[in-house]
This record gives sequence, C-alpha cells and structure tokens, in this order.
Amino acid sequence: MSRSTTRFDTKKVNSELVTLTYGALVAQMIKDLDSTEDVSKQLERLGYNMGVRLIEDFLAKTGTGRCLDLKDTADKIQTAFRMYLGVQPNVANWSAAGDEFSFVLDNNPLTDLVELPEDLKNLKYCNLICGAIRGALEMVQLDVQSWIVQDQLKGDQNTEIRVKFIRRLEDAMPAGED
Repeated sequence: MSRSTTRFDTKKVNSELVTLTYGALVAQMIKDLDSTEDVSKQLERLGYNMGVRLIEDFLAKTGTGRCLDLKDTADKIQTAFRMYLGVQPNVANWSAAGDEFSFVLDNNPLTDLVELPEDLKNLKYCNLICGAIRGALEMVQLDVQSWIVQDQLKGDQNTEIRVKFIRRLEDAMPAGED
C-alpha cells in the first residue's frame, strides 16, 4: 500500500501562519488596550523593535554596504520586503525634493484573511511595517518617518506606505571615549 502524500506550498503556509499569528496578536491588543489609537501606537513600537533586530539579519544575509542615497535605501527596503514578507512592493510617488517616497503593495500578506469591523476603522493595522522600517533605518543612522497613506482594509485598492527622510544620525560615541 502506498501512503498518499499531500504537498504543501511552504511559502503559502508560512504566509498564512504569519497572517493568523499577527491577527491574533492584534485581536489580543484590542482587548487589552483602551483605544484603537493605543493599539496602533503599540503596533508601531513592536515593529520598531523588530526592525532594530531585523536589520542585522538583513545585512548579514545580503552582504550589502551603506546606502549611497535614499533611492538606494528604497531599493534595499524593497529587497527586505521580498525576503521577510514574500512580496515585491513598487517604489513610487517620489517627492520633488527626493526626500520622500512610497511603497505600494498590491497584495499585503498581513491583511490576507482580515476584515476590520466598522468600530475599528481607525486602527492602523499595518503600523507594524511602518515601525519596522523606522527601526531598521535608525540602526543604519537614518532618521525617517513612516506612515500608512492607503490601506486595503479600509477599501483602498492598494496599501501605500509613505517614508520621509528626516536627517542622517551621527554615530554616537560614549562619553569620554574620543
């Protein structure tokens, strides 16, 4: 007798596992915290802490050096999206000054299988991604702001994440170590 084998698409299984785990985390935070604004802030903070740690893994796996400019930074973040979320965002909507751009996701794996009820429409469900971008870039001495412009969970066609360069951070030396 032969044993029937079922083949799973491991990328799809991993993606769904992340989606369900993240959804459970957000649902628990909604129960524990007072407002959707507090949940959104905590998601951004959680993402920031993840980004601080992910940047080391990203640099080790890719072997890339310092970013030359903001376009190079956008390209490397695009690579990170592909590595960690399995999606390829488009880099678009550059500002005239070249200090601001957007990532446009046609398919956001964090929002698969998710529907927001009307009373949670103020929730910034994908704030984790904004925080991860901010945290990772801070570790490579770039101060940025990141926020959600469009959200598929709120009826938009795409998820758009805006990134704005604020300033280059100086390498800090501990006091007395010149």
